[in-house]
Amino acid sequence: MSPFVFGINSRGILSKRAFLAGGAGLVGSVLIEPLLAEAAVKNASIVDNPIRIENRKRGTNDWEITNPAQNREIEGYASLTSVARGGRIHFFVSTREPRYTIEIFRMGWYGGAGGRRMTAPEMRTGHRQVMPKPDESTGVVECEWIDPFVLNVPDTRDPTEWASGIYLAKLTSEVEKKQSYIIFVIRDDTRASGLIVQSSVTTFQAYNNWGGKSLYNWNSKGERAAKKVSFNRPYAASPNPIAARGVGAGEFLTNVQRTIPAASWEYNMVRFLERVGYDVVYCSDVDTHLNSSLLLGHKGCIFMGHDEYWSWERRENVERARNAGIHLGFFTANACYWQIRYEADRTGPSRSIVCYKHEALREDPLALDGNDSNDHLLTNLWRKNSRKPPEDALVGVMYIANPVYGDIIVRDANHWVCGGTGLHAGDRLQGLLGYEVDCMQGHAPLGTSLIAHSPFDNGGGLRYSDMTIYQAPSGAFVFATGSMQWAWGLDDYGAPRLRPSLSSRPAIQMTRNVLARFLA
Repeated sequence: MSPFVFGINSRGILSKRAFLAGGAGLVGSVLIEPLLAEAAVKNASIVDNPIRIENRKRGTNDWEITNPAQNREIEGYASLTSVARGGRIHFFVSTREPRYTIEIFRMGWYGGAGGRRMTAPEMRTGHRQVMPKPDESTGVVECEWIDPFVLNVPDTRDPTEWASGIYLAKLTSEVEKKQSYIIFVIRDDTRASGLIVQSSVTTFQAYNNWGGKSLYNWNSKGERAAKKVSFNRPYAASPNPIAARGVGAGEFLTNVQRTIPAASWEYNMVRFLERVGYDVVYCSDVDTHLNSSLLLGHKGCIFMGHDEYWSWERRENVERARNAGIHLGFFTANACYWQIRYEADRTGPSRSIVCYKHEALREDPLALDGNDSNDHLLTNLWRKNSRKPPEDALVGVMYIANPVYGDIIVRDANHWVCGGTGLHAGDRLQGLLGYEVDCMQGHAPLGTSLIAHSPFDNGGGLRYSDMTIYQAPSGAFVFATGSMQWAWGLDDYGAPRLRPSLSSRPAIQMTRNVLARFLA
């Protein structure tokens, strides 16, 4: 059969005709396997490492939810967004049934199974936990649940024993067999891997409306958004029924947006990285905020998914890493858009997110305290911060529009980022532009290269999204796709049930090129 039959033409570009005819649905299952195998063999930067060893272990698809708890039949949350190897984490669960099971899985590639079982199902006594009310002044909803399941994470000399990664605790009620997840990250703070990958849990929580309140009016009860949201609560189910199988995992597997396909972006990036075999460790964006040296033990940092909410400390730490020569890869869009700050609660530091948004100058206590020295912590758009330049000074591009669904158009096919792709100027990467997109807006560092310049019109007239890269004086490269959907070109999880198949050989090769330069 010709490659065109499967939706890719002779230059490795997804065929529009085949895509519209439905043929692209075969790309993931037929063509992507040899492409990624080839990537693993050809990339000289990849040698045997803990991630490759880990993914040779037996995988399972038992991690998947088959009977989602769409009506809160069983749900839970973790005491931490991440835990170091050797640490302890608590899982609080509420169910209306007398007993439930909990089992832990690590997410990765594992021969296509997508996860590995870490614990056998453990039966636990169920509790119908107290549903807190939103705070009248801030809207924060914070649980004080009891009787947690405690996980003590081993810390052996073998980094593949409870390897750093993104983990799911799967909850199943005993009688109705209703299921949901609790998501958490295991860190390896002692290992200097080539890449560190960050999960954007702060943005998960910003959109989470469990208990009736998020940071958004459109999904908050009473049409009044909260000013604070807490990690001490479960993640609510998506309003889109076909996204129900991701309930409890934030936006790792599925998303809660109203106007786009139900698939999310982070898991696709994780599957790609582990399938190819990059040497990675994982963290949450809360860790990037808390630990000023976290990124410095690695060659490059990968930002993925929906990475919209950043604290002052986190931006400082990322800029410090770039200035120390650590490469940054923004395989996302809308990064560093809203400024937040964290507050401690009774359970520990950084468990509450504060964001007064456009009301900051009227309601934010820091704006009303008469102390100018803390005004850099006011919560508003980063492009309105008086102490920092707009976010494109760091990323190279910044948010311009949503919802968008279109093609990325190559501008500079001769750039090394496009090496080995067979692309030419004007070629399209089908369907990889969206859901939110960025463009250059005048603050990118001098010498920033424009790799793709993609037109779109989502009702506001013709505009453009940009893919860029620049090299900082430290030598660090900063790459930005300018599009959230880039990871859909790297891995086909979610297709065709949640979205179209968009596997893209050029996108895979471009990602390999960028990461090879990071690791060189």
